[in-house]
Amino acid sequence: MGGKTKKVKTTGRFGARYGVGIRKRVLKVEMKQKAKHSCPYCGFAAVKRQAPGIFVCRKCNSKFAGGAYIPSTMTGNIVKKIVSQKTFGVSAEKMLEEAEKKPEFKEQEDEKGAEERKEHGKKHEQKEDSAVEAEDKE
Repeated sequence: MGGKTKKVKTTGRFGARYGVGIRKRVLKVEMKQKAKHSCPYCGFAAVKRQAPGIFVCRKCNSKFAGGAYIPSTMTGNIVKKIVSQKTFGVSAEKMLEEAEKKPEFKEQEDEKGAEERKEHGKKHEQKEDSAVEAEDKE
């Protein structure tokens, strides 16, 4: 009974059920999932999917996380590139230097803010005084 399925490949097991579009989508995912993937640690093409998002290399026996169907996703690759371009040792030193500078800056800002508030208060009082004088003249 089970004939060859040249066009539909692994989705031939569904027969005429579920519709063409869904079977094509399943075929696309299964092709990615069943393809040979290389290990990020040893580079050997012996990675097997253990569960959704969990992969194991059959050569070096390393276990790592990835996408649901493939070991490395496009987003994961982008993040790896960004992280590899950053230098974290230098930035930690810069952060410490900035943290030391900030309290001084904050004190200076507080003094300036207090002076500005006083000046604003004086201007506001002068406007009120001139308004009161204008009423008195009338």
